Amino acid sequence: MTRLAIDIGGTFTDLVLFDENSGKLKAFKSLSTPSDPSSGVLNTINLSKINIKDVDFFAHGGTTVINAITERKGVKTALITTLGFRDVLEIMRGNRPDMYNLKAKKPEPFVSRKLRFEVNERVSSEGEILTPLKLESLDDIIKECKSNKVEAIAIQFMHSYLFTEHEKECAKYIKQKFPEVSITLSSDITREWREFERANTAVLNAYVQPIVSNYFKNLEKKLKQIGLNCTLTAMQSNGGTTSFNWAKEHPITLVESGPAAGVNGAVLVGELCNKKNIIYFDVGGTTTKCALIEEGKPKVTTEYKLEYTKFNPGYPIRVPVTDLVEIGAGGGSIAWFDTGGSLKVGPKSAGADPGPASYNKGGEEPTITDAKLVTGVINPQNFASGQFDLRKDLAEKAIAKIAKGLNVDLVSAASSIVRVAEANMINALKLVSIQRGYDPRDFVLVAGGGGGAMHASSMGRELGVSEIIIPPYPGYFSAWGMLATNPKADFAITSLLRSDKNNIDEINTIFNKLEGDAKIYFSTNSKIEKNKINFEKRIDMRYFGQEHTVTILLNNEKKLDEIIKKFNAEHKKAYTFSLDNTSIEFVTFRLTAYSFSPKPEIKELTNNNNLKDAFLEKRKVNYGEEGEFLTNVYIRDKLPKNVEIKGPSLIEEDSTVTVVLPDQKLYVDDFGFLRIK
Repeated sequence: MTRLAIDIGGTFTDLVLFDENSGKLKAFKSLSTPSDPSSGVLNTINLSKINIKDVDFFAHGGTTVINAITERKGVKTALITTLGFRDVLEIMRGNRPDMYNLKAKKPEPFVSRKLRFEVNERVSSEGEILTPLKLESLDDIIKECKSNKVEAIAIQFMHSYLFTEHEKECAKYIKQKFPEVSITLSSDITREWREFERANTAVLNAYVQPIVSNYFKNLEKKLKQIGLNCTLTAMQSNGGTTSFNWAKEHPITLVESGPAAGVNGAVLVGELCNKKNIIYFDVGGTTTKCALIEEGKPKVTTEYKLEYTKFNPGYPIRVPVTDLVEIGAGGGSIAWFDTGGSLKVGPKSAGADPGPASYNKGGEEPTITDAKLVTGVINPQNFASGQFDLRKDLAEKAIAKIAKGLNVDLVSAASSIVRVAEANMINALKLVSIQRGYDPRDFVLVAGGGGGAMHASSMGRELGVSEIIIPPYPGYFSAWGMLATNPKADFAITSLLRSDKNNIDEINTIFNKLEGDAKIYFSTNSKIEKNKINFEKRIDMRYFGQEHTVTILLNNEKKLDEIIKKFNAEHKKAYTFSLDNTSIEFVTFRLTAYSFSPKPEIKELTNNNNLKDAFLEKRKVNYGEEGEFLTNVYIRDKLPKNVEIKGPSLIEEDSTVTVVLPDQKLYVDDFGFLRIK
């Protein structure tokens, strides 16, 4: 029994293989192939030389969806909506993050106005038909879509989260007259209210659906050709896996698939280390991702906004997404000067092609990887499993541009690049912790990604966490996390109920319907028994007259009063007050359904090495403001357990380098985790 996971990043494609019989874990990586990600998958499998016929579980995660959206490489998309709502994508919301900017510009909709169409139909907020749908009115719309070579259509009608029939009838009629077009129904993607958010989610799903569908079909074909016969699963943004078939139709649920898997891995690390409060820190080739895990549970939100900044409202996506903060700072992030002469790092990245200057693949711009090479952190002969040697002379040539602009030497310029990048990273870490009211001293920092271990010691010290933990295979951590992932699906429906006009039976009826939907969803997976599906129930609630809600988790409450008491307590926790005698409104009912799958077992270290066996060399390393030190370098695979190493020191492994600063100590625990105080 062998489990295989592959994660496609902006720079590298990672593979992790777990043999359930021997308990051995193997990891490999190769450069990603942005023009055809499936080639990178096959390259990595070929490099690993695994027996593909022994694999009985395959999980896939990656950046296909988010890259297609952020790079605006989706297909030409149209939107059909209720009469009077043609401009919902453009009007957006009245509030804006940069509230004092009188010249603020809203983001461009993904559908141009000439491809946004209206249909004379209407349903009330109770789900009753007010204006019947006339299918013949779609003929002119279909004709216009054909003439404009539209490849995908999103359909979103008013209150379709309650009454889905008009959207379904519309889709059936269009498919008969225009069979080659891809169609997304908003009610298939989300059954929550708020017209703009639902419309934008449906549009983004339609925008990438043909691309993702073709990619998965192509990948399936290639994997079968090399002998893989098991069920293929895709990592979702909610932290669970789903089938390739579901992913093809609902690609927007994969928008943050790789980082979500890394968060799952961090939870598993916390369980092994007996740590429930974790800040997850992942530095990849193009981005840095941060997430907070409280009491062993990652936070999941439907308030996700793509490309959101303090100046840009972004694009809302109304599907469950692991709550992450993501910034454009990774190993391939390019250092540059703005018009005022200030040094910046990212968000533009050299990616895998051409990559950092030191890759010797045509890149000429200075990156964080080049800077880490020049400062002595990275060993040029032991990078990315030693697949290729880095060229330090090319890195120095690229960084010379920065050195000239700052009027400093090369090493100081490289150190400045690292410091600017880490300033961006610490801001992201504070966004998920301090700025949300959490004390970092109550948390440990778990680092993943090819760059996480290189920056974690600085980030952990500045943030003030109690400990820094570098797990095994940090450079493959998202792929590793997929092996710790359960099949999972989320179901939700908005249905406004007043506490003084309804009873517990109404609530149970809604959840029973959602449980029925979940059992239908899992019925396509023959390996999952219906009686082994687990459910988590949540309700978005608010005081009558309020706009926004507080979400509460139900724990077998049998009476309405018990649910109301719990809401009052949660509201007081969030906003410091409660209105105990005020009528309460139940807004959206949420059900998470999941089934347990086997997890990779991390075994204790058994080697009989001593520290001398792990010693590699002494190397001059620049630590920025702390200066340059002659540093001991060790090989991680040869470190004995229970050994303590004083900083400054470097711990090298195939996928990354762990940096221990001069005032820190590293301890190797029984599982081989590197724990820095």
